[in-house]
Parts: sequence; structure tokens; C-alpha cells
Amino acid sequence: MKAFYEHFNTFLANHSYNWATDLLTIAAFSFFVWLIWRFVYARLMKVAEKTSLRWDDVIIHAVQAPISTLIWCWPMLMGISVLLEDLFDRSISWLYTIQGLLGISLVVWTLFRLVRYSEDVILENSKRDETTVQALSKVVRIVIFIIGAMTILQTLGLSLSGLLTFGGVGGLIAGLAAKDLLSNFFGGMMIYLDRPFKVNDWIRSPDRSIEGTVEKIGWRMTVIRTFDRRPLYVPNAIFSNIVVENPSRMLNRQIYETIGLRYQDANKVNDIIKEVRDMVTNHPGIDERQTVIVNFDTFGDSSLNFFIYALTKTVAWVRFHEVKQDVLLKALDIVHKHGADVALPAQALHMQSHLNYPSPETTQNSDGDTTEKPKFSIKMK
Repeated sequence: MKAFYEHFNTFLANHSYNWATDLLTIAAFSFFVWLIWRFVYARLMKVAEKTSLRWDDVIIHAVQAPISTLIWCWPMLMGISVLLEDLFDRSISWLYTIQGLLGISLVVWTLFRLVRYSEDVILENSKRDETTVQALSKVVRIVIFIIGAMTILQTLGLSLSGLLTFGGVGGLIAGLAAKDLLSNFFGGMMIYLDRPFKVNDWIRSPDRSIEGTVEKIGWRMTVIRTFDRRPLYVPNAIFSNIVVENPSRMLNRQIYETIGLRYQDANKVNDIIKEVRDMVTNHPGIDERQTVIVNFDTFGDSSLNFFIYALTKTVAWVRFHEVKQDVLLKALDIVHKHGADVALPAQALHMQSHLNYPSPETTQNSDGDTTEKPKFSIKMK
């Protein structure tokens, strides 16, 4: 052991100057190149800010971090290679493989950043559907990742043909074992392609207890925030088997109300309905291009019923109720203006009495006298 340490110390004494100088030179060169890159990057950003296009900003931001990483990591690997080759007096081949893997990783990282910044620019500068843009960006990321992974495996010396053959058999086995996961994946793809709803849409299903605002559409499940602020996690495969209603895409909201008048106001019904119809048709919150109906409907048990059917211009929930309230209150004012009133539920009870006089009944008093007493009964209906 003592002889080994003496040999090692002698080796470092003979070679320290060479590899130490090389490492210092590589470090100084890396720092110098990094300073040049920072200067070039700052100049490019100033030029890009003066242009109206955003794509030059996207490219510069996408390559900024990978190039900085390359400037420091690549010379560092070269320095490690110089040190190890100087210590062991032979070529270190696996370091060249690591350099190749570093280059592939930086290219994949740059493409990922380019996709991310491109997605932000597309959503910012256009009215494209957010869900579709996010779906396409995810597909592009998956393709980039698969190509990068295959390139890395090939760099490591693995045969792609054998890998693809094994992947086909393994994919079949994995598909059978994870059919639910795959069904959710393809369910998410159908949501992205068919676009029955998107993020921030209000949806509900009459088939299931699902109602709320869509927060996120993932590859496996969709996150819905209910109106009492609870998160609802729905597997994507569910949406291929249920009916989904999307109220967020409605063009109007419907007012359908029945008003009952008293039977003693029957001679005023026609005038009331005519004036209410004019009021609803000319109301600023009602869409006059849609159907407006105000007509007598039915003879109720205690009222003469007419109904109001109209569609509002707004689809906002709060504003819709404001318009509906105004329409109903104005209709009530019209009813009162004609001296009529809204009917209350009521029932009338008719009573009749029938006096029946049967044959007289003889009674005897205390004195022994007999008297005849008429017999009768009262029946009420």
C-alpha cells in the first residue's frame, strides 16, 4: 500500500502542471465565450424588441438557456477527458458518448422550449381555441421526446430494429394490461379533436352528476370545478359514453313564465296580453330576432293563465336574472294598471239544506197528554 501511494504522488508531481494548465485554459476559454454570448444575446434581444414579429423573440428565448448550458458543460467534459487521459495515459471513450448524449439532450430541450414559447405566442396573438393549441403542443412534445429517446438509445449502441420488434410485442402486452389507461388517453384525444368543450367552459351531463367549469383537460382525466368549488376528476373515457351539455355556447337564455289572472278580470285579459306582448317585444334586454310569444294559455282551477316566452340577448347568469326580473315586474304593473290582479289559489264551498218532514211522532208529557212532534233532518253538501 505504501508503495502505491508513493507511485501515485510521483505521478501527480510529474503530470500536475500539464493537466492543471489545461483545465485553467479550458475554464478561462469557457468564461470568455460565455461573456461573448451574453453580449450577443443582449444585442439580439434589443433588435428583437424593435420588430413587430414575436417569433424572433421566441427563437432567442428558446436557445438562450441551452446555449449557456452548452458553453459551460461541453468544455467541462473536455477538461474531465483531458484529466482522465492524462492520469491513465489512455483514451476515455465513454466521455465522448456522454458528450453526444449532452448534445442530443440540449437539442431536445431547445425544441421543447421552442414549442412552449410558440404556444404562448399563438394563444396571445390569435383567437384560436386554447384546448386545440395545447393538444397539438402536447403531441409535438411527445414526438420530439420519442425521437430524442430513440436517438439516445442508438447512441448508446442499442439496435433500433430489435428495439422496435420488442416494442411491438411489449406494446401489445402493455395495451392489454392498461386498457383503461389507453381508453382514457384516446378519450382525451377525442375531446381535443371533436372539441365538445374547452377550458373555462361550463358543462353538465344529464346522464351523470357532472356539472361545473372545466379547469384542465389532461391526457387521462378532465378536472371540473363544481359550483360549490369542489374539484371533480372525470376520466376521459367517460365522455365517449355520456351526453354532455355545454351551456357556455348558448346564444340566448330563455324566459318562460305563466301568470294567472282572476276569473272576475276575464273582460280585461285581452287588453292585458296585448300590452304585455308590446312591452316584451320592445324590451332592450330581449332579442327581438327570436320568437316572442305572449298568449292566453289555459283555464286554471282558480285563474286565467297566460304565458310569456322570450329569449334574452345576454347569456350571463346574473344579467339574465336582472332582465327576467324587469320583464315580470313590468308585466305585473300592466296587470295592475288595468284594474286586474294576479289570482290566488282559492276554493268555493257551496252548502245546501234539505228539510224533510216525516210522519208526526206522538209523545206523552208529564200530565198524561199526548202531543205530535214533527221529525226533520238537515243534510249539507
